[in-house]
Amino acid sequence: MKNEQKNNVLSSLAQLLELNRKKITEANEADMHAFPAMDASMKDRLKVDEKKIDGMIRSLEEVASQPDPEGKTLYEFVREDRLRIVNQTVPFGTILIIYESRPDVTIEAAATAFKAGNHVLLKGGTEARHTNLLLTELWQQALAGQKVGTDYIEYLDLSREETQRLIKENSRRVDLIIPRGGEGLIRFVQENASVPVIVSGRGNNFLYVDDNSDFAMAVRLIVNGKKRISVCNAIDKVLIHKDINRLEENLSDLVSHLTEKGIEVWGNKEIASLHKDIREENDAATLCEEYLAPKLYLSLVDGIQDAIHMINRYSGGHTAVIVTNDATKAVEFMQEVDCAAVYHNASSRFTDGGQFGVGAEIAISTQKLHFRGPLGAQELVTNKWFIYGNGHVRE
Repeated sequence: MKNEQKNNVLSSLAQLLELNRKKITEANEADMHAFPAMDASMKDRLKVDEKKIDGMIRSLEEVASQPDPEGKTLYEFVREDRLRIVNQTVPFGTILIIYESRPDVTIEAAATAFKAGNHVLLKGGTEARHTNLLLTELWQQALAGQKVGTDYIEYLDLSREETQRLIKENSRRVDLIIPRGGEGLIRFVQENASVPVIVSGRGNNFLYVDDNSDFAMAVRLIVNGKKRISVCNAIDKVLIHKDINRLEENLSDLVSHLTEKGIEVWGNKEIASLHKDIREENDAATLCEEYLAPKLYLSLVDGIQDAIHMINRYSGGHTAVIVTNDATKAVEFMQEVDCAAVYHNASSRFTDGGQFGVGAEIAISTQKLHFRGPLGAQELVTNKWFIYGNGHVRE
């Protein structure tokens, strides 16, 4: 499929989203009403409003504007006997995306995989069924309208048991699976799939406040890191250097800003003793937990190496932030912390394909193979060797 065809499909789909705003929000309202007992985090992920539709349209436009991921020459070598060897990017083939709650994945992740020339199988959660089916119908219209096979984007309206059987048996000849959801889903796919899996990892992101830092800046970054509780780039843990100037005064300012936003502040016995509004929690297991809730955990550390050790031991390997005025410490932190994205004096909330300039993302990978961090269309390809000869034989 030519790049122009792919871009025409994406542009057509953007127009269809614009024309069907009312239908999309109505379908989403049906999903929302079907699950009235949802917590705030689930509600935020499931909700599709005008702003979400704007975001989906913008993502489609961004992906369409990108260069074609297919057919890029990675390496070329011409032997002395004139045998030409070329390594180029090619699509994976068929990608299965399994996801929970987020109907925008049906548009944005599928667009990313489609731009790279892949066939896409979508399996969303039952809680978003009405919205996902409508969005897939719009995909089918866009594909058919540009005379592209509708099998490029398919929705699998399967039960949990049918989905599990598909993963185990690979009856649809899937080449790659991307599970986006809870740890139970990810673990099942990893343990049962017979094809490669890209894990869109959990968050549980840490921010470290150095003793040489602008604490007012740290407060802004922490509050911004909890602006949305349902996203994987939210901050859950804050490590504060124990020798920071005016520790109790600064701590009080941070707690006040967080509680004003409805964020519960927790910490171990040492830090809880410094402020009455910090709830005490001494179970180290909380350090491994991704909250997806209006909750933040504070801890005092001895210094940058202590902070790096804790992050590498407990975080999800997604994002980590250092707030410091010391450029040397920033380099040390960013080099030694084992996360997909590391920040100096900036909010964790930028860990996002659109913010990084790669357009819509299919996942934020916390694995080291084959790519790490936000995966856009340029990363959803593999490679293939093309060898051109003229009767060449190897003696």
